[in-house]
Amino acid sequence: MSRPRPLGRHEHGQNFLTDPSVPAALTAVVTGWPPSPLLELGAGDGALTVPLAGLGRPLTAVELDLHRVRRLRRRLGGTVTVRHGDLLEARLDRHQDVVSNVPYALTTPLLRRLLAAPRWGHALLLLQWEVARKRAAVGPTSALTARWWPWFAFRLVMRVPATAFRPVPAVDGGVLEITRRPVPLVDGPPRAYQRTVDAVFTGRGRGVVDVVGRRFGHRLARAWAAEHAIGPRALPRDLDAGHWAALHARIRAR
Repeated sequence: MSRPRPLGRHEHGQNFLTDPSVPAALTAVVTGWPPSPLLELGAGDGALTVPLAGLGRPLTAVELDLHRVRRLRRRLGGTVTVRHGDLLEARLDRHQDVVSNVPYALTTPLLRRLLAAPRWGHALLLLQWEVARKRAAVGPTSALTARWWPWFAFRLVMRVPATAFRPVPAVDGGVLEITRRPVPLVDGPPRAYQRTVDAVFTGRGRGVVDVVGRRFGHRLARAWAAEHAIGPRALPRDLDAGHWAALHARIRAR
């Protein structure tokens, strides 16, 4: 009989949860969502899988390590569908909610893939603390958040100390909740709006109003800034979802 691998092996870049209070807190958040099927990406040793299974919802858990897949199948029987596969290749085009203790090295590709996928309603992601803060726009806003704000709301749920993981990572974790908006803040496909965001974040100027003026016209920039009380020293990272949506609407109406 094969012996279990030592706790904390993370050959796929994952740090495993060992503090039971963290899965309990994440499961409590999921309990507040509408009762959709659940997809867990990167199930690991099942620290999140087991409490999620207790919710009684259809649950699919994806794990790359075949050894852990077999252990989870034995442990959970037929109550959970445990699939052997890469979390970056899992299907995301179904009506479901997503939960993941994300391997830190895969954070950006997973986020990009998740945000571009249709139909899922909620996502709860355990990321590096600073990444979770940035994506939730606690402090300066990132271009990635701004590019998807009209379609998703981002919320920072909690901070998770590094000591809750094995092996202990160099930084704390943070839980990010992403909710698909029932009605987007802008009309039309994302590409046109995202070109606006990219142009402003990469444009030259002494502040966001100057950047917008140089790119889209100073009259438009002044009217937009006056309507939303945006000062001359404001930067793209200082804008919120409403600012970006209003700017895009003005540009489309020109």
